Amino acid sequence: MLASGIGIAAGLIAYLLLKLIGLFTNLFFFHRFSAEFTSPMTHHLGAWVILLPAAGGIVIGFMAKYGTSKIKGHGIPEAMEAVLTSRSRIHPKVAILKPLSVAVAIGTGGPFGAEGPIIQTGGAVGSLVGQLFHMTASERKVLLACGAGAGMSATFNTPIAGVILAIELLLFEFRSRSFIPLVVASTLATATRFVVMGRSAMFEIGNVDFGIPSNLLYYLLLGVVCGLAAVGFSRALYWVEDQFEHLPVSEFWWPAIGGLALGVIGFFMPRVLGVGYDTISGILNDKFTLGLLLGIMVFKAVALLVSLGSGTSGGLLAPMFMTSAAMGAAFAMGLNYLIPGAHLAPSAFALVAMGAVFGAAANATFTFIIFAFEITRDYNSVLPLMLVSVIASGIARQFMKHSIMTEKLARRGLHVHQDYEADVFQQVTVGEVMSKKPPTVSAAMKLTELADRIVRNEFQSHQRQAALVLDTAGHLVGIITRGDVLRLLQQHPDDSVTVGEVCTATLVVAHPDESVHDAMVKLLTNGVGRLPVVSRETPHALVGYLGRAEVMAARTRRHEEEHVREPGWLSRTA
Repeated sequence: MLASGIGIAAGLIAYLLLKLIGLFTNLFFFHRFSAEFTSPMTHHLGAWVILLPAAGGIVIGFMAKYGTSKIKGHGIPEAMEAVLTSRSRIHPKVAILKPLSVAVAIGTGGPFGAEGPIIQTGGAVGSLVGQLFHMTASERKVLLACGAGAGMSATFNTPIAGVILAIELLLFEFRSRSFIPLVVASTLATATRFVVMGRSAMFEIGNVDFGIPSNLLYYLLLGVVCGLAAVGFSRALYWVEDQFEHLPVSEFWWPAIGGLALGVIGFFMPRVLGVGYDTISGILNDKFTLGLLLGIMVFKAVALLVSLGSGTSGGLLAPMFMTSAAMGAAFAMGLNYLIPGAHLAPSAFALVAMGAVFGAAANATFTFIIFAFEITRDYNSVLPLMLVSVIASGIARQFMKHSIMTEKLARRGLHVHQDYEADVFQQVTVGEVMSKKPPTVSAAMKLTELADRIVRNEFQSHQRQAALVLDTAGHLVGIITRGDVLRLLQQHPDDSVTVGEVCTATLVVAHPDESVHDAMVKLLTNGVGRLPVVSRETPHALVGYLGRAEVMAARTRRHEEEHVREPGWLSRTA
């Protein structure tokens, strides 16, 4: 139910933010009161356009200094940081100031997209809903991811990609407890978009000839180019950020300086101003010449790097889509010129590059394979998208320790593990790793005798911190640790006390058929360091012992499976 409400809210947020961007764009560039989404490239401001982004940068600097610094950046890393450091709690100011700052930044010409801030704002709404009720941090994380994924779905009309984005970049898990509400939120956000914005996709694209299988060789080469582009763009972005940190001026002025540089670029290349969804659609429909594509690719990238590197507020997806789509289309045109018989469709290579570059840079390859497919709804796009995206991702992982999303977090000392694997503790049972020769002691043994044997290392539990206590019939009656022995000797220094009289009789036990994970939960919730293992049929029949060493044995098994190479048939034959 909560995910449903968050999904509808995210759909409305996407609509309102796009309208707010349209309103500010019309006010600042055309001096008219209208909320229609308009490209600023047709403005008539002349040289005054150089100062407009700088003015927007001053407003952003003011909001960041006196509001919250969380409005800086492109949104997704900030949502990831909330999951990692704040137990998925986002301050209400972020939900208000982030969309407002983005509307100001884009409305004054910022070369950003609305999707990153919508994702962050949707996540903030999910987090705030989670903070209203009594729930765990994991449940609150699911609601945050619901808002973020729903925001992506509502912005681009890509509900499946919205779900996978939340899984790959925010949840870091694939479980029913999160997948079900994610799908609910994404579905209702997309349905809300249908009502308020229509059913059309964000990017209009006609029929595309992907040339499969004849063009697979060219797609292989494109995958290499996209991987290198992802690495280069990510490194360039953080290099620009580093240069701004070396400026001898207050951080307050950085967005204004970046805006001034953007204004200069926008004066000569107006297409770099604003979101540029119309330009992306033009690239995907083969409407531009090779020279214009190269200009868009270079100047949009430079404008984005300078603007975003200055610490202003805006989304990264749309401008990277534009530059990578222009690169893909230019790549196809260039090959057509060099190889007359190639006959490559620039729109096909533009679409594939658009998904591959950002997927590789963000380490969210699966998300953007599905994203590009959902844009076209053309199944013929799947093979080139898969091939180019994974090649680009492989190259990016080879040369990038952190993705474009996690580099900023890594610089703050946060580690984000984005690989998904089954929990080995869920797959191994207690019976597989338990010690089948548990350390035992008779309940009739004197406490002082036990202490003496431990000191002389004559007792079989000298490698253990505890011993299991058995009665004369061999039934488990308790447990005693070395710490217990020291404490009890001070209370009972004479020889009259037996182990059975002073051991801990209230036991937390494990069973051979339960998972090591379930046993670890018992260890953690009860604050103990080891568990007797007993049969379910006869609860007093001791069958094993589970301590920290046995728990780690399960991890050792996984390590051996991953790293120990076994001889194959060929080596054995040789």
